[in-house]
Amino acid sequence: MIENATPSAFLHEREVVGRVLPPSYPVYDVEVKGFLKSSLVDWDGYITTVVFLSLCNLRCPMCHNHEIVLTPENYPDIPLEEIEKYLVENRDFIDGVVITGGEPTLHKGLPDFCRWLKNIGMMVKLDTNGTYPERLQHLIDDKLVDFIAMDIKAPLNDEAYRAVSGTSVDVENIRRSIDIIMKSGLNYEFRTTVIPTFHTSEDIVDIAREINGAKTFALQQFNPDNTLDPTLKNIEPYKKEELKEIARKCKPFINNVKVRA
Repeated sequence: MIENATPSAFLHEREVVGRVLPPSYPVYDVEVKGFLKSSLVDWDGYITTVVFLSLCNLRCPMCHNHEIVLTPENYPDIPLEEIEKYLVENRDFIDGVVITGGEPTLHKGLPDFCRWLKNIGMMVKLDTNGTYPERLQHLIDDKLVDFIAMDIKAPLNDEAYRAVSGTSVDVENIRRSIDIIMKSGLNYEFRTTVIPTFHTSEDIVDIAREINGAKTFALQQFNPDNTLDPTLKNIEPYKKEELKEIARKCKPFINNVKVRA
């Protein structure tokens, strides 16, 4: 259980993109809908446990976790006691916990959840879409996260971002989150899933230009399986060599450009 919960700067959202939360929704808790006990690929250089939270304010057509966002009632909440038992028993093996979603910052209980994880000796990595910069600042100021991975969906203009995120997004919030993360002193990465129907090589270079001087920019190969938009299954992803060429074009702006394929 999360103990000694105190009010935080997070808003408790009773309605998220059309889904009304039940009145019994615990205001100082989080909905953990998935629990991957060990992963070697979610935080470079570390063995991690990954927890998947429900709720998201975006509807990205390429999303692979859409079931826990659109139909969370089909997935029972995973008790925090179960997670705690595993982490405590394996703390010599597990380096940290990756919190992903969904969009974790929609959960009011996220700061207390991070604090709870750190109290049992875990490092914390947060995956986020960057749409709530104040909430990121709060987590950073309270030293509740050790690493932030922020998705940048598209070049920072309203039309491009709406196409890739499936809804309207205030791109100024994205810019603010980028600035907050780059000034945080934390380790971090920005990342983009590169999709032929949405991104040209020039689009990715535009993103790199927006995050000029960032520590790391990761280009992720699109996987057409089990996407929110089923028509994407017919899209052939960029080949690894094509992504490497795009990464080369980003090098004038960011020294460390990774390709994940």
